[in-house]
Amino acid sequence: MPTVLVNDINIAYEIHSEASDDAPPLLFISGVGYGGWFWRNQVSGLSQRFRIITFDNRGAGQSDKPEGPYSVSQMAGDTAGLLDALDIPSAFVVGHSLGGFIAQELALTRPDLVNRLVLASTSFGGPNAVPITAEALDVLMNRQGDPVELVKRGIAVATAPGFSTQHPEIVQELLEYRLSNPVPPAQYQAQVMAGATFNCEDRVSAIDCPTLILFGEHDKVVPPENAQLLADKIPGAAVKILPDAGHIFPIERPLATNQALLEFFK
Repeated sequence: MPTVLVNDINIAYEIHSEASDDAPPLLFISGVGYGGWFWRNQVSGLSQRFRIITFDNRGAGQSDKPEGPYSVSQMAGDTAGLLDALDIPSAFVVGHSLGGFIAQELALTRPDLVNRLVLASTSFGGPNAVPITAEALDVLMNRQGDPVELVKRGIAVATAPGFSTQHPEIVQELLEYRLSNPVPPAQYQAQVMAGATFNCEDRVSAIDCPTLILFGEHDKVVPPENAQLLADKIPGAAVKILPDAGHIFPIERPLATNQALLEFFK
């Protein structure tokens, strides 16, 4: 995987495209603990229409893993630096969970880089956002015990009820990914705390590009009530709630996710 030097660290990225050279660039930003792999179903489903850029946030995947603390502002700077290094003047941007925080900060600090914005399973942060459920918080913060069981607990709380038993093949795929791409505990915590300390409620209304807010109806990590709270702040924002899906709906319901993105980007 190629890398670029941004903010004194190496950011690993990939560009996927089966489209023409003038196809619009589409940047995906992952959440806590995930690299660009998280978007593999979007890559396979959308690369004939877009030039897709995926990357690993600092602390995860094949990007450098400096000591924390991390901040959303810092990670948005990494993202902007990546686009600048790739000579991409503007892109469609999709951010999931922590990646949604990063996408908001990117749209606020470098609006020139964001053509259209999708905020997936995220909020504006701070005390007035609907908080993570107690069940999901325990999974997120309690990292003690057998690694396999930790991953299984995380998958169960991040997906719709019954998903794990109905789709064991996807659970196995997720399990193999998480175990073969571990995030060191300190860097995992640094990503978590970057999200936990983010609050752009007073600034988010300055986002002025077309925006879609996309959620799964059973999200326990970022409850879907946050969708309307965000829409009420961002001028002209649209909301779409995907049924039978949880927090990681791009993996749970890839076809519905890709269709929602296509409808918005067209």
